[in-house]
Amino acid sequence: MRFIKRIFLFILVNILVLTMITIVLNIFNVQPYISQYGISYTDLLIFCLVWGMGGAFISLALSRVMAKWMLGVKVIDQRTKDPHLKDLVNMVQRLAQKAHLPEVPEIGVYKSAEVNAFATGPSKRRSLVAVSSGLLENMKKNELEGVLAHELSHINNGDMVTMTLLQGVVNAFVMFLARVLALILSGFGRGDKRGSYGSFMVFTFLFQMVFMVLGSLVVLWYSRRREFRADAGGAHLAGKEKMISSLERLKTFVKRHVPTAEKESLQTFKISTPSKSGFAYLFSSHPPIEMRIEHLKKLRH
Repeated sequence: MRFIKRIFLFILVNILVLTMITIVLNIFNVQPYISQYGISYTDLLIFCLVWGMGGAFISLALSRVMAKWMLGVKVIDQRTKDPHLKDLVNMVQRLAQKAHLPEVPEIGVYKSAEVNAFATGPSKRRSLVAVSSGLLENMKKNELEGVLAHELSHINNGDMVTMTLLQGVVNAFVMFLARVLALILSGFGRGDKRGSYGSFMVFTFLFQMVFMVLGSLVVLWYSRRREFRADAGGAHLAGKEKMISSLERLKTFVKRHVPTAEKESLQTFKISTPSKSGFAYLFSSHPPIEMRIEHLKKLRH
């Protein structure tokens, strides 16, 4: 059933992206950037910006829905009478008030053996905080509070929007630079009509692959920086000791093999992922938990 939901959501997002991009390109009256008169770099840049930013912002707008469908998140009624869920709700409400959020985020639980949590949503008023059943089963109250404070800090810092903007800009410039270099090397689109469309497409594909890898390094570098900021924000909201305790507890579970977790999306927005070292660290969305703990210990609160 979850697989069918993912396929449906993938098709829906792509239809929305294509529809929105078509409308925006028509509004800007962007013509094909290669014509009998040569190359229009202005039209090419607008074309790449619309395509690069379009998908990123539609994904952001649908992020809560995607999270609920992909992970099977069950949103908790904030008036629940269940004592365990009521404690979770009260904790989020108290932390959200301390963080001066304009609205209390939706609060959800998803069934998974992984010990993790994440926050997502297009804005501070339309956000979601979700925790795994494994986290609820394995963490003490003070440790849970540190995790929730970290996630609410992500919301308060506007990290979802910032990541979307950064990814959209990277996407746009990857498309633009790849096509410019491909046009130069293939000769396609010149006034004398030299060059072939086939070589242009090959060069575009190759350059796009290379620039996507380089661009992802920038996005992942920022992602690691925002984790330090969210840890600091969590320490401010819940207390440094609680934040450190939650990370210490997560460290004991982060290497646990959970097959379903590896296939899930939203890894970038979770509080922890398996640590990487050496060159592989550059492709990690999260710093090692040991590094985050040391960073917290040096903070003055």
